[in-house]
Amino acid sequence: MSRNTMSFALPESMRSYIDERVRGGEYGNTSEYLRDLIRRDQQAEEARRFRMLIADGLESGEGRPLTSEVVGELRARALGRTM
Repeated sequence: MSRNTMSFALPESMRSYIDERVRGGEYGNTSEYLRDLIRRDQQAEEARRFRMLIADGLESGEGRPLTSEVVGELRARALGRTM
């Protein structure tokens, strides 16, 4: 695993909160806590994007039969190619 570091300033109240969470035993150190927050944020963003894609699909109109031509169109769109 890469050991890149990042420095940033936090208000004392946030730093105290993080320290409390670490002392509570759920996290071994501050870095573990922050990595967990970032992973949760990434998962939330993925879920948000998935919900948007579902909404777009539902709003896109009537369905159509899945033919090899339709599959080709979808594949081209997914790969950023225009037809």
